[in-house]
Amino acid sequence: MLHFDTPPASVCLLRLSAIGDTCHVVPLLRTLQKAWPDTHFTWIIGRAEARLMSLLPDVEFITVDKRAGFSALAALRRQLRGRRFDLLMHLQLSLRASLVAAVIPARHKLGFDRARAREGQWLFTDTRIATRQRQHVLDSFLGFADACGITEHRFEWNLPLPTDALNYAREWIPPIRDELAATSAGTLVISACSSHVQRNWRPERYAAVARHAIDKHGMRVILAGGPGPIEREMADAIRQHCPAVIDQVGKDTLPQMLALLARARVLLAPDTGPAHMATMVGTPVVGLYAATNPARSGPYLSQQWCVDAFPRAAAKFRQATPETLPWHTKIEEPGVMELIEVTEVCNRLDALLACRP
Repeated sequence: MLHFDTPPASVCLLRLSAIGDTCHVVPLLRTLQKAWPDTHFTWIIGRAEARLMSLLPDVEFITVDKRAGFSALAALRRQLRGRRFDLLMHLQLSLRASLVAAVIPARHKLGFDRARAREGQWLFTDTRIATRQRQHVLDSFLGFADACGITEHRFEWNLPLPTDALNYAREWIPPIRDELAATSAGTLVISACSSHVQRNWRPERYAAVARHAIDKHGMRVILAGGPGPIEREMADAIRQHCPAVIDQVGKDTLPQMLALLARARVLLAPDTGPAHMATMVGTPVVGLYAATNPARSGPYLSQQWCVDAFPRAAAKFRQATPETLPWHTKIEEPGVMELIEVTEVCNRLDALLACRP
């Protein structure tokens, strides 16, 4: 454990990607800010992720172009010349991130315990957090606060949303009170794609859930997602099976999508960044998990709403149980998401909508 006679003057957080994992970092940041209100916080982050996280006030963001290779390291070294942080929290288990950590001047470099420090992360730190087993990613980040003697954790996000994002969300989703007063169950947002294609469900199954939400609950259904070709192909396929959905794929920024999720009644998504964005704004998530374990990387506040087919995937593809597999195991095999049936997703949505918003 690190001991500071007085709170450190400067702390650097290193987490470059991805969107979901940067969402998990925010409660750690909020915890540190509450305990050390006079500390200057710097976050070294990827460019795409900074488009969302730069909404956080009172934090200095330094972006790294992850595609630039060693030239990005040289640029970062120049940018940090003459500076030295009291503490670096190295929050990413990748060699690329560790090479970034190597050029960050810091009095202490805090990383994961030896058992979890994959890809040689332990070689780039001088202090380590306590060993824990089978934690959710968010809880593992809070271990960095524990290592500094801060045990009062704050599960808060509170990203201020810009006016254009709020206006965008109001355009597509009216206030939920108005919708509920009109006997509608509100808006279902579907973010159908992960960047890992084997985590994606079939479009006809998304369409079947959308039709169920419309016919049984009177919901508005909006498709949301990035501008990439996979997202576009998925959205077109869903609309072929359910033309009543509203297609907003590729039409928003990350802050606008966050505002949209904040006004939605529920999000339907696989293991992808928007599931954790929804968590930041308190919107429940019906998560689709077969390729990955929701206990490790699922939406933190919506575990009870996730469809967990990971045990079935472990049995079929690894002849094992989740308990016998390494905690970070992913089963990204062709057909793994087909283990999730439409009926169980609709049942989970029905149960969620039966609760008060």
